[in-house]
Amino acid sequence: MKSNISFILDNRVVYIDFEQERKLTPTTTVLNYLRQLPNHKGVKEGCAEGDCGACTVVIGELENNRIRYRAVDSCLIFLPMLDGKLLVTVENLKSPEGKLHPVQEAMIEQFGSQCGFCTPGIIMSMFDLYKNYVCPSRSEIEDVLSGNLCRCTGYRPIVDAALKACSYWGYDHFTEEEGKLVELLKSINKESLIIKTQLQTYFKPSSLSEALEFRNKHPNSIILCGATDVALKVTKAHELLQEIIDLSAIEELKFIEENIHEIKIGAGVVINDVRKKIIKDFPALYEMLNVFASNQIRNFATLGGNLGTASPIGDSLPVLMAYEASVELQSIEGRRVVPLNEYFVGYRKTLRKDNELITKIIIPKQNNGAVIKSYKVSKRKDLDISTLSAGFKLESRNNIVQNIILAYGGMAERPKRASETEKFLRGKSWTREVVEKAMDILQQDFTPISDVRGSAEFRRIAARNLILKFWNDTKLVD
Repeated sequence: MKSNISFILDNRVVYIDFEQERKLTPTTTVLNYLRQLPNHKGVKEGCAEGDCGACTVVIGELENNRIRYRAVDSCLIFLPMLDGKLLVTVENLKSPEGKLHPVQEAMIEQFGSQCGFCTPGIIMSMFDLYKNYVCPSRSEIEDVLSGNLCRCTGYRPIVDAALKACSYWGYDHFTEEEGKLVELLKSINKESLIIKTQLQTYFKPSSLSEALEFRNKHPNSIILCGATDVALKVTKAHELLQEIIDLSAIEELKFIEENIHEIKIGAGVVINDVRKKIIKDFPALYEMLNVFASNQIRNFATLGGNLGTASPIGDSLPVLMAYEASVELQSIEGRRVVPLNEYFVGYRKTLRKDNELITKIIIPKQNNGAVIKSYKVSKRKDLDISTLSAGFKLESRNNIVQNIILAYGGMAERPKRASETEKFLRGKSWTREVVEKAMDILQQDFTPISDVRGSAEFRRIAARNLILKFWNDTKLVD
């Protein structure tokens, strides 16, 4: 068990001892840490909540003796999450000889920058593209850049710069130095981490058993399984998180297992890795995850974290309910599997006990001709919280509804199914006339509220219309 963190920055191992570094705490964000350094001012704070991308950096991790690079929002990442990783900022992109990186050169040549505030973050997202894509399509570029806002330049020259820079395999000075960087990463102690200060305890276990033991002794501890939601308690609400369990180093939670009946996804698998595995068998979930926050957030957020926060508007939750997914909960006493339809019991409340952790999500494959669709209603397509979302499932025979699931987010204090509407539709013809009657019954299932994202009346109308849209999308299916 160690008490200080180590990571690579500027081609050397950086050590931080929180007992000596009085200006830093376990919940100091990487953004605020970098802004304190004299030579890393390129990273900017725009929103402090992962919505603008001005603070984008790239993190490198060892995978099969190679370094995998991922763009992330540094405003949402606490310093201990860097332990054992490579941190790359815009200042690191120049070669040792001082030559600009290809993505930087392309931005200059395509006139992709004006005021420059957002440019470093955009450059780092383009670096992610450069290292992970070969000749990316325009849609892939737009997807990766969707987490970076620019109010001056406009996106055409930025996209053109990405197209030019990433038109060949991403060979750069990081490729030339990879052997050295790999050895530096291997030299870092991978033991479990526990940081204790006067006000905080931050525990980052390397095994599930350690995490369960700590959770059993500290049932009120905050669980991090991505931190893209929890970090807002610090950056926006300015809360002091006294006890934290960070699950990001537990390899036992980073797996995807699949058979002919189901897929099991470890709670620690990041959203972008989930997307790659589900595209064929779970298209509705894939479509929803495509508009789940931004590339930077999907590189750190997890399904386990999304289920753990239990937000009533969590984008993935209604469609997982439509797939009749289950969640596995584990404590030192054992494990149990709970269907998602039963898992949510109130506003950010679930059946998970104080000593339990989410370990996996189980999604059955659909072998009975069922049709599942997901829908998201928001003010903009990318990087926006839902006003409401939905996951619908239809099983029919001879155009008669055998079974139907209508799950909504943003319509109640928790993700919830429209049970009365479902009951009305079962056994009836899947026709527009019947569906329009079902739309009227929906008001018996929900009493939505008004907030900054939409009024209660808008939500009622949109929820009704989504049923009609679902009928229109499935009306030719027997």
